[in-house]
Amino acid sequence: MTERCQGDTRPRTGPRARTAIVLAAAALLAATSAVFLPGTASAGTTLGASAAEKGRYFGTAVAASRLSDGNYTTILNREFNSVTPENEMKIDATEPQQGRFSYGAAEQIVNHARSRGMSVRGHTLAWHSQQPSWMESMSGSALRSAMLNHVTQVATHFRGQVVAWDVVNEAFEDGSSGARRNSNLQRTGNDWIEAAFRAARAADPGAKLCYNDYNTDNWTHAKTQAVYNMVRDFKSRGVPIDCVGFQSHFNNDSPYVSNYRTTLSSFAALGVDVQVTELDIQGAPAATYRSVVEDCLAVARCNGVTVWGIRDSDSWRASQTPLLFNSSGQKKAAYDAVLAALNNGTTPTDPPTTPPTTPPTTPPSGSCTATLQDSTRWGDRFNSQVTVSGASNWTVVVAVTPPQKVSNTWNGSPTWDSSGNVMTMRSNGSGNVFGFTTMANGTWTRPVVRSCTAS
Repeated sequence: MTERCQGDTRPRTGPRARTAIVLAAAALLAATSAVFLPGTASAGTTLGASAAEKGRYFGTAVAASRLSDGNYTTILNREFNSVTPENEMKIDATEPQQGRFSYGAAEQIVNHARSRGMSVRGHTLAWHSQQPSWMESMSGSALRSAMLNHVTQVATHFRGQVVAWDVVNEAFEDGSSGARRNSNLQRTGNDWIEAAFRAARAADPGAKLCYNDYNTDNWTHAKTQAVYNMVRDFKSRGVPIDCVGFQSHFNNDSPYVSNYRTTLSSFAALGVDVQVTELDIQGAPAATYRSVVEDCLAVARCNGVTVWGIRDSDSWRASQTPLLFNSSGQKKAAYDAVLAALNNGTTPTDPPTTPPTTPPTTPPSGSCTATLQDSTRWGDRFNSQVTVSGASNWTVVVAVTPPQKVSNTWNGSPTWDSSGNVMTMRSNGSGNVFGFTTMANGTWTRPVVRSCTAS
């Protein structure tokens, strides 16, 4: 990830020098090319289209400064159906002076993505690094207040445009302690992460809220277990966390591990989605890239994969050539391996609890009413919103028409039947309105509410 400060000690290149190199390379590579919309690509031919066929996304980190590079945007528009702003939504970029917000570069990425039917992940609202100088000098209650205001303002500004937020980034130490990172945010009180999630939910109730970190890929590591325990605690107490992001920056010092799938499935079993958020692999070995994608496909609640950059020259680790395209924009063997994995698919090894395929004839504790409304529509998918009345604790069964698949949900706890086309959504304390995104896969039939039961 092109980040100026990062808690791990793995080799990285200075961003200013790297930016100059990348811009020079981009000037040489720029070319005018036709634009391909993700919705027009045939399934099986591009990363995004193939992932969408499996009800998932395949995304990339995007830098606003590279959107004028024709080679870069041609690959972006053709291959990916999700984007994450690389630096443009971080604290120093969005609030360079306290109380004065700047969204221009982030909006450039968001507008580019959404106009082409791509979803957007927001990265990141609260982080100990890349803070502007005014925030770095703060502490205590003043810092807590400033952090919560930042979360609220930025999430509110992009409300309805971002499908998931990395609300808190990298809050745990490396090593064997399993401790929280001793940052200025941590010193405002141990509840700062919870407070950030609650503020984000209030500001953008339709987005999934994620915790995101690196070196959490190995299930046996203390850091992984510490994050797992935090998520389990949050879920038990109703803290609004919907997903966990695994950065998965694999290299010789932090290699891919065989228990990676166990890590993903174990977190998913807590009732959160899991997402591979910043994938890059030193040397781009095809077999390892394929294994990571297969691991995600094998976990029912793994929403998708984001690679941290498009071409090797765009990478924060450019010297390690870790991406799917070389610096000239040519596909590497790893690209072919990933596409093959997406097209072959993998049967989930941890299917969610199977609800009945037809609604029960007798509600367990009463009835309620669930009203479905159409919402935003893009070139390859559409959103629906369901409002429940008559109960605060409810279970709603919704069906989509094959080959449609639900790719994202919010404000509820979903499970699916074995077909993947019947979703049972249960209240999770986030109110009486929930929503979901349906990948059309060529079929635009409206989802149907089968039942609403109160408990």
